[in-house]
This record gives sequence, C-alpha cells and structure tokens, in this order.
Amino acid sequence: MPARLGPDLQSPADLERLFAGVAEQARIGLAVSGGADSLALMLLAARWATGRGVRPRLKVYSVDHGLRPEAADEVAMVLSVAQSLGLDAQGLVWAGPKPASGVQEAARQARYGLMADAMARDGISVLLTAHHCDDQAETVLMRLAHGSGVDGLKGMTPFARMGTITIHRPLLGVESTALHALVREAGLTPAADPSNGDPHYERVRWRQAMPELARLGLDAATLALFAERMGEVDVALTQMSDACFAELVTLDGFGSARIALAPFIELGAAVSTRILGRVLNIVGGRQRPRALGQVERLRQTIVTQSLPRSTTGLGCVVRLKDGAILVAREPGRRQPDDAILLPQGELVWDQRFRIINRSSDTDLTASVAEYLPRHRLEDILGCRVTAPAEALRTAPIVRDAAGGVLSLGGWSFDERIDVHLLVD
Repeated sequence: MPARLGPDLQSPADLERLFAGVAEQARIGLAVSGGADSLALMLLAARWATGRGVRPRLKVYSVDHGLRPEAADEVAMVLSVAQSLGLDAQGLVWAGPKPASGVQEAARQARYGLMADAMARDGISVLLTAHHCDDQAETVLMRLAHGSGVDGLKGMTPFARMGTITIHRPLLGVESTALHALVREAGLTPAADPSNGDPHYERVRWRQAMPELARLGLDAATLALFAERMGEVDVALTQMSDACFAELVTLDGFGSARIALAPFIELGAAVSTRILGRVLNIVGGRQRPRALGQVERLRQTIVTQSLPRSTTGLGCVVRLKDGAILVAREPGRRQPDDAILLPQGELVWDQRFRIINRSSDTDLTASVAEYLPRHRLEDILGCRVTAPAEALRTAPIVRDAAGGVLSLGGWSFDERIDVHLLVD
C-alpha cells in the first residue's frame, strides 16, 4: 500500500486543520524538549497562531530531567528559540534522586507532573506534544508484539487525559522527515538525546527495524492508517458493548456487579470480553485495565461453564450463581486506610467511590465497612442485603466523630455527604 501524502506544512489551510482540535482554546501549552520533532511543533504552532484573527496565547514548557549534563543547555536553547518566535517559555527541572531502573517512565511521569503544575499556575488546561506518524507506527508495533487487542492497536489517540490536563497530539498524521526538514529550513540545530538511539529500549529497537519493514511495504504511514482503522473499529465495539452493558450488567451500592449469564454467553467474544473487562475494572479498583489476556481467559471459563466455585483476578472475586456472573471486590491482604474528609473536599476511595464532604466539618472519616454484620447493614439500609460477602467487607463507610453513619457504599444518609460509584 503506498504511503499517504501528509499535510502541506506551509499551507495555512492545512495548519488550520492540524490545530483544529485546539482552535477554541485561549491558552495552549507546548511540550518542547529541544529535539527536532518538538522544535517543529513549536514552529508550526507559532505560525498557526500568528495567522489567526484571534491569536491564542502559547506557552512553551521545557524540562531538564537532570539525567544528562547537556540538558540545561538544551532547555536554554528552547527558551531562546521560543523568545525569537515571540512565545512565552519556562524551563522546569526534575530535581532530587533518580530511580535505578525504569528511568524513562519515571522521567515521563515527572515531566508531565512538572508541566501540569506549571500549567495549573498559568491557567492552561491543554498541552500539545510532538508525537508524529513514526511514533504512532512504533507504538502499534510494540503493542502488536505484546498481544494488545483493538483498544491498544488503535495506537495513540489525538486527545488523552493525563491527570488534570488534556494532551493533544496534532502531528500524528505527519511523518518525521517533514518535521526535520522544517527545522533545517528554519536554521535550527536540534538537541540530540543519545537514549533515542540506545537499543536497550524497546521503542528504539522497533525504530531501527522500521526501514526493513518499510521495504516490505509496512511503512509508518501504512501502520498509522492501520491504527486509524482500529480506532474506528474500537468506536463501533465501544458502542455495542456500552449498549449491552446497560442491558446485562447491574451494579449495586456496595460496588459489586451482576451480569446476566445466558445473554452474556450468546454475545460475540469481542463484545463480551469488553463487558467483562469493564466490570472487572470498575469492581476491582482499576488495577490493570489492559490485562486483556486475563480477561479473555476468564471469559472462556465462563462461557464453557468451567469456572470453579469462585476465582480471583484483577482485584475481584468472580463466581457463577443463580444464572448470573457475580463480581465483587476482593478483600485482599490490605484494605484502604482510614481517610479524613476535608471540609468542602472530596476523595476517591479505593479507586471505586468518589466521596464528597459538602460541609465544613473536619471530623468525618471514611473507612472500610470490614466485618459489619449483614443484619446490621440491613438495619442501616432498611432493606434486605443480597450482595456477596466480599462486597460488604470492602464497601466504604463514612462516620462522624460520634460514630454516626453518614454513608455506606453508594448510599448517603446525611446531606453533608455525597457518594458515587465510579463507573467510567
């Protein structure tokens, strides 16, 4: 398949299409490391903003991770180029000790954390990054090798949430050669990070394999097109599984789930696996949302009726009973610690419940219900309780200083407390 032609980076119309996703933003952050890709992003964003009637405010963030002595000079270079383009810019430093292993992931987390904090101070909520077509191709290959499903094979999405900020990748349809040419034409010398050529890292090994794959017809543009099509499939599967989820799944106030067994078995594997994975994610406290192999194996034991009396996985206890799949939070070896609810504050408890203190009271505490007897729970709720025992033990309970129960699981009995099960 021939490679697709990318956008014309000199065309105002194509630039407008590239940055259409943030066209309504008054303030936009740019992540610029000093490499050719991110310098090109800064050049393109500046050109786009200058050509608009209402010019958005761009703010460049560049991070010195403290891992190489050249990094400080590279940040200084970025700030100088930004100034020449009339852009605000800020250098950030990852201070403190660095981990002995997993350095790249730790640096990534630190980088985004530093930029998120700076953006919050600057009143900016969206950050542009320079991920491009070649990065997308490498991502697809890595995920394919790791056995990812459709959700992984769609690669990087144009928009993603990371903590408090939105990440936007406007260059996913642009090949790196075009970006590098743009930087050369501007007379800039990009920074060179030696880790980008270190085969110790998996992404680098795939990058080095790309020329041979391209000769076989599997070039970056073709892989990016594959990711785009997987994204379309993902949307369709999501729509189908969401509709079936609403029909087959019941979530109770203790955070446990009941899935109607017979219609679940009748579904196609792709849809039923998604439903089961979503339930495990909600009930289990979002432990490993991409553990596709485990979800597939569990689904297979369910549809073949070979599930033992009960099984555990991904933070859940799963059993078949009364024509249903029952899923409850696994108590585990360690329950969540007690947590004070700050006045007018909120907390996410066990990654399952959002608990909000609507009052100015400082003596409200969320803790695990643990071994509260079923009959006592029924007295509190005023109804029969049929949830699995594990769900009762792992539900949150909020008490005041006198021991009064203000909420239990997803039920609130006092106007000072709002509590919601997290289902997305």
